[in-house]
Amino acid sequence: MYKRLPPLNSLKSFESAARHLSFTKAADELFVTQAAVSHQIKLLEDFLGIELFKRKNRALELTEFGKAYFVDINKILRKLNEATERLLALKDDLHLSISVPQTFGLQWLVPHLSEFNQLHPEIEVRLKGVDQDEGLLNKEIDLAIYYGKGDWQNLQVDCLGKENLLILASPELLAQKPVHGKQDLKQHTLLHTHTRDNWRIMSDYLKLEDLNIQQGPLFSHTFMALQAASHGQGIALANRLIALQEIEQGTLQVVLPTNLPDPKSFYVVNHLDRLDDEQIQAFRHWIINAIKKEEYE
Repeated sequence: MYKRLPPLNSLKSFESAARHLSFTKAADELFVTQAAVSHQIKLLEDFLGIELFKRKNRALELTEFGKAYFVDINKILRKLNEATERLLALKDDLHLSISVPQTFGLQWLVPHLSEFNQLHPEIEVRLKGVDQDEGLLNKEIDLAIYYGKGDWQNLQVDCLGKENLLILASPELLAQKPVHGKQDLKQHTLLHTHTRDNWRIMSDYLKLEDLNIQQGPLFSHTFMALQAASHGQGIALANRLIALQEIEQGTLQVVLPTNLPDPKSFYVVNHLDRLDDEQIQAFRHWIINAIKKEEYE
């Protein structure tokens, strides 16, 4: 394939000489001698078996073949230059593309991201929020946060910590309708995320067989359920890591002490062929340690 390609230097010399209609100006542009340009043009004409220029005393003209060839070669060299510039820009553009479930991004990563930026100002982070618990991880995404059970194959996988499911409500709601024990949950609206599974698991854990888990609105994202709970619309269940912001701000509080592990956890994942990528490993190291630090605070 591409067996009959002329030398690149000859093409560059031809394009410049044809554009200026001058070997001298082409030599100045290419930082070579006029003789070198003339030599390259001769090599190209011999390669093609076609005369490209008419040499008339001090004037230089393109032949009809030369005019047609110049139009194509000019476009090709311009595109080649543009492609090279784009590639070099990518090489110099140190950025890290991260796919993250929207709730984790809103509730934890974005509020903490300035810490990573201060540690690594040379790395530009680009976040892509996704609706799935297991988001995008392709050649355009360097690293991802997954929410699941950690059983993904052919990936570097690190758990960001095992957390409990917390029962959460606003202080205002609890002031109006206090919860002194698990039986009081029956008097409240239950807020659900994705499915009603977590409230089913919690009712089994609390041994509340008559808790009506079929009542209450269903939200597509945990951050929506937390917002609803913050506005006194009911009681929500959430992974402790996701609810830290509201708990610290005092808009939500733990309703009853429990020790029920979340069936899923958050993980940082990337492809195995990126183990030596310094940017990826820098982010992994930071987020693992940042979350671990919060566990002891």
